[in-house]
This record gives sequence, C-alpha cells and structure tokens, in this order.
Amino acid sequence: MENKVKNFAVIGVGGYIAPRHLQAIKATGNNLIAATDPHDAVGILDRYFFDVPYFKEFERFDRYIEMLRYKDPNHKLDYVSICSPNYLHDAHVRFALRSGANAICEKPLVLNPWNCDMLMDLENESKGKVYNVLQLRLHPAVIELRNKFQAMKKDKKFEINLHYITSRGKWYLYSWKGDIAQSGGLASNIGIHFFDMLIWIFGKVEKNEVFISEPTKVCGHLELETANVNWFLSVDKNDLPEEAVKNGKTTFRSMKVDGIEAEFSEGFTDLHTKVYEDILSGGGFRIADCKPAVEVAHAIRSANPLGREAMPAGLKKMLGI
Repeated sequence: MENKVKNFAVIGVGGYIAPRHLQAIKATGNNLIAATDPHDAVGILDRYFFDVPYFKEFERFDRYIEMLRYKDPNHKLDYVSICSPNYLHDAHVRFALRSGANAICEKPLVLNPWNCDMLMDLENESKGKVYNVLQLRLHPAVIELRNKFQAMKKDKKFEINLHYITSRGKWYLYSWKGDIAQSGGLASNIGIHFFDMLIWIFGKVEKNEVFISEPTKVCGHLELETANVNWFLSVDKNDLPEEAVKNGKTTFRSMKVDGIEAEFSEGFTDLHTKVYEDILSGGGFRIADCKPAVEVAHAIRSANPLGREAMPAGLKKMLGI
C-alpha cells in the first residue's frame, strides 16, 4: 500500500452502505475532505471523521471540490467514493473523473451495458481510474470455492441452486429501490452481487432465461461455461422457507452445488476495507470486470418472463412448486 495519505470525498454519505466506506477510508489511514447527500441525516460522519465539510446540495459540493483542485493542492481530491442510488452512479463516476480523481463505486456500476463502454472511453481520456466494489471476490470462502471448482475436472456442468431472500418492509417499494428505472430492479440491486460471483467462478453466460419478474421477486436459469444455475431472489418475507420462519430469521441464503451447500454466510463485515486495501495497493476491480454481471442484470430486466410452467424441474423442486 502506498504510504502517502489520500484524500477522499463521499457521495451519498447518508445512505445505507456509506458507513462501510467511511470505515474503510478510516481503517486505511486516509482523509475524508468532503461529503454530500440530499438528506441531511449524516451524523454518522462523527463516528469516523470530525469537521468534514458536508453539502446538502450537490452543486455546492461540486464547487467546493473544484475550488480545492485549483486553490489548495494539499487537499486535491484523490478518490470519490460513490454510495448514491444506482441510477446516479454513472453521473457520479463521470464527476469523479472530471475532477481528476479516481472513482470507487458501489454495485451496480451502471444499469446498462453500453454505459460501461462510454465510461471506459471517458476513463481513457482522463487521469483517473474507475473501480467497482466487487467485495465477494475478496471473501475468503468465495476465493476457496473458486479455486476448488476451477481445479475440478468434470465431464458435465455443475448444477447450482441459488436461493436468496432478504425481507424488506413496505418502504422498499416506495423508495428509489422499488423504482425499476432508478434501481434496475432486484436483479441489479440485489442479484448483481451473486451474478458477478457466479460468473467469476463458473465462467461466461451462455444462456439466460427468466421465469418470474415481479417488483418483489425474480427467478430464472443461467447456463454458464461450467455450471447450470437455478436462481431465485426475493424481498418478500412470505417467500421465506418454513425453517427460517421458525428460527425467527428474516433472511435466507443458500447456494448448493451438486446438492452440497456452499457456505459463505459469515465474514462480510470487513470486506469493504479489503476492497480499499486492494485498490490502494495497485489492484482493484475495473469496468471490464463488472460488465458481464451488468449485462446479465440488464437482460433479466428486459426479458419477457416465460412463466412458472416453463421452469426446469430443478427450479420447481427448489421452490417447492
């Protein structure tokens, strides 16, 4: 890791994921020199950094960053951490590059694959780089799974069942997350984590089918280079399996490979810090790394669902249909 202390700004500092970025900036020994969010419930800043200039209006934040760029070389911006709603990521990455800084952006980097290409062009014209937070790639258990499955020689593809339910209240559909134009729907807002992981482990997408696509649940079948994947995502508590309900759980996560559970439920706490350490030491995941998952999520969002009757037997069995 470079010794020089870096200057960071955070866009979307009042959001759900922002504390993980604040913690990562602090843990890596760097400075937070500005923050912005249209919602001013940003007291979380005091847990990590005092006396940080905060701007409710993005235009004032923009002006402040521009002033530092020209009048205060010691506080020149090095990185912009982007924690804003999904549909704004593209614009905020562009802001970072125009400001002469690097962008560290939450998933999904963008909602449409062609925006990846446009950002690559802009990145090539600028001094900054664009990084996407693909933290599951740094999860020790996921790395172990990847090494294990890529080392195995099989004459047929792995059969995978991915079943993920994370209950959300009525607020979800009234917020930007429930607006498909702003969040990209469940495939982009929640599934993108798992689609990237699966592609990273099992290879390129060969076929992509969608059977159910509703505001609170979506399911389909992916054929990858070395795996067939039945997947189901939901934010509806009514989809929780009976055992989860009995145990008072509001989340259910299961990934079975050839009928055997692949466990990676623990160890999520410090993954953002690992992402920052990786970037600051010269690594990091770039636009080309995240584009395949963006393509999958976009295809799912754009698909005409085939319906329950078209589901493969394995998916029906997983869902108890």
